[in-house]
Amino acid sequence: MKHNPGFEQLVDSLRPQVNEISIDTLLNWQGDSTPHHLVDCREQDEWQKDRLPGAAYLGRGVMERDVESLYPNKESVLVIYCGGGYRSVLAAHNLVQMGYTQVHSLIGGRREWMARSLPMEA
Repeated sequence: MKHNPGFEQLVDSLRPQVNEISIDTLLNWQGDSTPHHLVDCREQDEWQKDRLPGAAYLGRGVMERDVESLYPNKESVLVIYCGGGYRSVLAAHNLVQMGYTQVHSLIGGRREWMARSLPMEA
């Protein structure tokens, strides 16, 4: 998907301030039972269609409002993903600004996951 230049510039300006992890790292964490929470920040209709296995839903539109109710420990390891790794950078940046210390954006998001033919939940 081609995004508007202003959006891409915004996300690119925030990437250095956000921890990003690869799908391989996430798969290793899952395989090693490394404690983490996988959070889908896509729109509700995207979530209802499919999601990465074990993901919880916390839409981008309400994330900052609701995150502290769902994850009150600001040292929780949160892996945020979206469709392609853009919205998750914005979400992760805001969570860091809110005091969360172990937030990660999943590089490539759902698109990269699907390109690798990894399983999905419906």
